Amino acid sequence: MRVSSPVDLRLYGLLDVGVCGGDGGRLARMAAEAAAGGCTLLQYREKDIADARAALERIRAIRAALGGRVPLLVNDRVDLALAAGAEGVHLGQSDMHPADARGLLGASAIIGLTLKNAAQADELYRLPVDYACIGGVFATGSKTNPDPPVGLDGLARIVFRGRLARGADFPLGAIAGIDSSNAAAVIAAGADGIAVISALFGAEAVEGRARDLRARVDAALAERGGAR
Repeated sequence: MRVSSPVDLRLYGLLDVGVCGGDGGRLARMAAEAAAGGCTLLQYREKDIADARAALERIRAIRAALGGRVPLLVNDRVDLALAAGAEGVHLGQSDMHPADARGLLGASAIIGLTLKNAAQADELYRLPVDYACIGGVFATGSKTNPDPPVGLDGLARIVFRGRLARGADFPLGAIAGIDSSNAAAVIAAGADGIAVISALFGAEAVEGRARDLRARVDAALAERGGAR
């Protein structure tokens, strides 16, 4: 299993084409603003890609705008991550197995995984992933989710099982329905960071929104004694 420095999940921005639109230039500007405001990780997210070439152009534009300041991952699509030279991928439970993705992307790539329940967290011990995101924590309009939200109590239980499987330093984030009103509570429940879409990219002033969310996360981590 790959052992690496912990991925910084404090503020994980998801550039969702369904929320942000498909204009590559606008996506690139939003990514740059998010990085300037304190995002620590970014992801390109486009469900049901109909035009892989256009998606690849958008990913390349985002990566160029970031200039290496913040790692860029691609949701689901290992082939697009490879072609764009992205830093890694984020995989769902029904996507390519992490071991296969690792074989294609290499030891230096960042590979993340979605966890929906404690049983999936138990399996982390045998998976070559660098972090996991737990969710959905709250209800969200950004994604159709057949599973009910796990809530803060469910998040805490899954975090506990994930720590047992991979150790105290393994990064575990939280996703779905998280914004400035509940970010601190999510961190208090055990998450190392928050993954956000609408709370960051749902309106203008992305840099200011990022600064606010990052400050809330950092303060909650400090209060919990979990600042990395």
